[in-house]
Amino acid sequence: MYAIIAGGGRVGYYLAKTLAAEGHEVLLIEKCSTVSNEVRPVLGDIILEGDACETRTMEIAGVNRADVVAAVTGEDDDNLVICQLAKQRFGVKRTIARVNNPQNEELFARLGIDQTVSSTKIIYNLIEQEMETGLVVPLSTLRRGNLELVEVTVTPISPSANHKLADINLPEQCLIITVLRGERAIIPNGDMVIEPHDSLVAILDVRREKEFREVIAPSRRS
Repeated sequence: MYAIIAGGGRVGYYLAKTLAAEGHEVLLIEKCSTVSNEVRPVLGDIILEGDACETRTMEIAGVNRADVVAAVTGEDDDNLVICQLAKQRFGVKRTIARVNNPQNEELFARLGIDQTVSSTKIIYNLIEQEMETGLVVPLSTLRRGNLELVEVTVTPISPSANHKLADINLPEQCLIITVLRGERAIIPNGDMVIEPHDSLVAILDVRREKEFREVIAPSRRS
């Protein structure tokens, strides 16, 4: 796999370093000479000094053969331009954009960016969920269809505990795909009885998360 990463800050640096260590072909693009000079002793020839928003820089980087372009700069507008350039001008199959302002995620999705990553939203979700239950962990956000992959621990007071999966009143647009019980991962069916302390891995509409939480792991304040 050939991956181009735009943005030589901490995120881009560690991402490039990790991909290279795993044996992937990777190129990190950074427009600031000070930053590129700082990381060059470690990254060597896998860093290119230039502006990834410019067509010429992307051509030098060999974007025509890239499998993925990840724009992880600290500027949302730059990340959007980089991904659109890669997608629309050069036909890169997969683009990933870091989104610093979570309100921009919907716009990025509408404009054709394949996947967005918002550390702000992830941290916010973790804080909010820790305050409410401490038991709901977001694993990933799937931008197509506004779906979220979550892991939920069944509490002893849960209305779902000791009931068959088919009898649990799950919200719409929710599918439990795996039950983690002890050291086992089980693909459930409708007759499976959900036990306290089971961890349920589910795909659901992000708008249904609070409903799902109350069914599986109700708030301690309830």
